[in-house]
Amino acid sequence: MSMFVPSEDSHQSEYIAPCDARREFISGFSGSAGTAVITSDKAALATDGRYFNQASKQLDSNWHLLKTGLEDVPTWQEWTAEQSEGHKTVGVDPTVITAPAEARKLTEKIKKKGGAQLIGVKANLVDLVWADERPPRPNEKVSVLGIEYAGKKFEEKIEDLRKELDKKNSAGLIVLTPTTATLYIDDSKLESDVVPYLGEQVLIRPYDAIFEDVEGFGRSLEVEAPVEGKPPTPKKKFWISTKASWALSLNLGGEEKVDEVRSPVGDAKAIKNSTELEGMRACHIRDGASLSEFFAWLEEELIVKQTKLDEVQAADRLEEIRAKKDRFVGLSFDTISSTGPNAAVIHYKPEKGNCSIIDPTAVYLCDSGAQYLDGTTDTTRTLHFGEPTAMEIKAYTLVLKGVIAIDRAVFPKGTSGFALDTLARQFLWREGLDYRHGTGHGVGSYLNVHEGPIGIGTRVQYSEVPLSVGNVISDEPGYYEDGNFGIRIENMIMAQEAKTNHKFGDKPWLGFEHVTMVPMCRKLIDGKLLTQEERTWLNEYHQEVFDKTKGFFVQDERTMRWLERETRPILVMEFVLS
Repeated sequence: MSMFVPSEDSHQSEYIAPCDARREFISGFSGSAGTAVITSDKAALATDGRYFNQASKQLDSNWHLLKTGLEDVPTWQEWTAEQSEGHKTVGVDPTVITAPAEARKLTEKIKKKGGAQLIGVKANLVDLVWADERPPRPNEKVSVLGIEYAGKKFEEKIEDLRKELDKKNSAGLIVLTPTTATLYIDDSKLESDVVPYLGEQVLIRPYDAIFEDVEGFGRSLEVEAPVEGKPPTPKKKFWISTKASWALSLNLGGEEKVDEVRSPVGDAKAIKNSTELEGMRACHIRDGASLSEFFAWLEEELIVKQTKLDEVQAADRLEEIRAKKDRFVGLSFDTISSTGPNAAVIHYKPEKGNCSIIDPTAVYLCDSGAQYLDGTTDTTRTLHFGEPTAMEIKAYTLVLKGVIAIDRAVFPKGTSGFALDTLARQFLWREGLDYRHGTGHGVGSYLNVHEGPIGIGTRVQYSEVPLSVGNVISDEPGYYEDGNFGIRIENMIMAQEAKTNHKFGDKPWLGFEHVTMVPMCRKLIDGKLLTQEERTWLNEYHQEVFDKTKGFFVQDERTMRWLERETRPILVMEFVLS
């Protein structure tokens, strides 16, 4: 028998609690994406291009690294199926994998290879090994987000969802039926204002009661009149998200009682209302001011004072600066503070006692974000405090051209992020260069910093959902040389209707509005590689950054000087003369 251990928790969360970091515990690999497979005499870990470098360093000799996406390298599903040859069984905790995307597909591969079957193991075996050393479950409180930030009452959102259920003749969405709405949460996690706020509209049940309730839902479904020779089928089925756990599907009674759909809740979240969009604009101005203050401080510490700072100390200082801003709640993800070769590790995570001293003569990449009551931020800037190499300047400028291309894109309604991806990569491709990550991801409003279902990239799911007015998405091409340096620039953009001279097909045309307010690094820009339109965009962007953030620095001469320098217009003549 073999077991596989995915990265995910029972909710397919991107950022999991320490108690759910089972794959990291069993393998030692701490990257956010990867799957471990363990047999009686072998162990393999699969991860994507963002983490090849990191995984190679963290895995010991017991592990075989499967570099997903490279030619002739099997996927973890293929490798697992190979280990099942000879009628062997594969096991997994059914709460941490999805029914359609993983359980069904893996079962097919196992049987094709002559394996027995995939089984759900109720007791998670990693938890048994972890035993008393496993961290406790978090117990943070849930509170009410005011209508001044949410922009829409929860009763209206529930009613909108019920209309969708009615249109598709669905029995419900587990937590929501035509007559009930249920929140599965332990009482200890509720702030005092939650129960009165929800009132009689929402039933509150213990978190672990969901599996018992789901079994009841499955039994309660009315069935069609029996047909000879065929099993009874329900008149209505429950909707279940394609990202819901296999355990929920099994407890409902199996595939004949469920319709697997892209979550209508996720679709609704992805389209922000006017209040949420205004909140995004406002919080990015405050957040941009924080980043400018941090970069000005860091430059002075490294160059003027020649202070020795490590990557974690810099990240901590940035958090301190952000925390002083209005409506700050916390970080939206762990800050990627990376110097020199570490910047080439796409999702590098510096740890206290295990990080590098920032080298002022090397590239410094900072990918960070915050949660504010009125929105979520995610910004990446790459800087250089010394004299960058010709390749670093070239790479940065090509990446910048990609950022501008996405920002300036105009496209017909119905276009997906899959179709826009090449706009960002084209300048790198002409040089035979590329990057191993998506160009953009959806962003929540005081929610997940990485939010589906939309995005810009080559993932198949990005071709399935067109971009819509109200989507908030990142624009973040990059370039990385392992062991040398990494470049990434990330702005947040919001989809909106675009003004065009014509309306071919009599349909709306869309474009983007950028909300990130942080200067680009002038020292890394080769103006000769920019077109006149790109220079104009950059100068106008920098003027906007200056105008919207300068008010924060009336009493801060250091940051004001830095901001004035970095947002100074880029002129053609300064590059002709050089």
